[in-house]
Amino acid sequence: MRHMIKEYAVARQESGPYGIAAGKDGAIWFTEQRGNRIGRIDAGGAMASFPIPTANAGAMSILSDQKGDLWFVEHYANKIGRMSINGLFTEYELPSAGSGPFGMTEGPDGGIWFTEMNSGKIGRITAEGEITEFELPAAGTFPSFITAGPDGALWFTQNQANTIGRITTDGGITEYLIPTPNSGPVGIASGPDGALWFVQILGNTIGRVTTSGEITEYGIPTPDARPHAIVSGTDEDLWFTEWGGNKIGRITVDGRITEYPIPTENAEPHGIAICADGDIWFAEECNRIGRLILLP
Repeated sequence: MRHMIKEYAVARQESGPYGIAAGKDGAIWFTEQRGNRIGRIDAGGAMASFPIPTANAGAMSILSDQKGDLWFVEHYANKIGRMSINGLFTEYELPSAGSGPFGMTEGPDGGIWFTEMNSGKIGRITAEGEITEFELPAAGTFPSFITAGPDGALWFTQNQANTIGRITTDGGITEYLIPTPNSGPVGIASGPDGALWFVQILGNTIGRVTTSGEITEYGIPTPDARPHAIVSGTDEDLWFTEWGGNKIGRITVDGRITEYPIPTENAEPHGIAICADGDIWFAEECNRIGRLILLP
């Protein structure tokens, strides 16, 4: 598959781009974990950024909701942040102290669902700021990323428990054990085939779980690739970042993997998103935003 990769330097050094999302305004939005800002880049590469009101918030995951607002987690500040596309911020303190919010997704019920890595809970926040928390069955599981499934439930990875979790909108929880021991699941996405796909940062594999809990795993060709985030593509495929391999990976729904090296060495790619035209955007903690363009 012919392609090209472009990289755009973030103006402020030590910004540490981490999460990334396609906005309803046609731009790409990203968190600056170390810079404590929310960044925006358009198709031409022009950037803008907005300082988060709380210092040292630790902004990680970000999403654009159906109304166009940006939601993000403040991992260190123990808050959920919300920003309009013109830069107006609102922040919501979480009930559990030191909960360490990390992954987030928009649910089928219109709420924003998120994981609490340190407190071992799944949270939900409404547009009005009302927060509900659901305790997980076991302590110390490190719930990481979360996504809306095709079955009306939310699916999430439990990094330290080696399981994939499922939670219904009324709080019913089911867990599925991953066959590879100590695989360290992180990113998860709803695939184009009606299954959930996830990356295993320690197992060096891509996993697939059906809504009934059947798991299949596919090994990544690059040793110690340390896959981090994954997103559904536009051509019966999914795309993922390889933090250790310094590559962007593609996996088809039948398990075929292709890898694309990132030009900058030690780029530390983390979040990944796909915009409306099919370009693959990714956040590089080395202070760049990457863009993989598929060529005809």
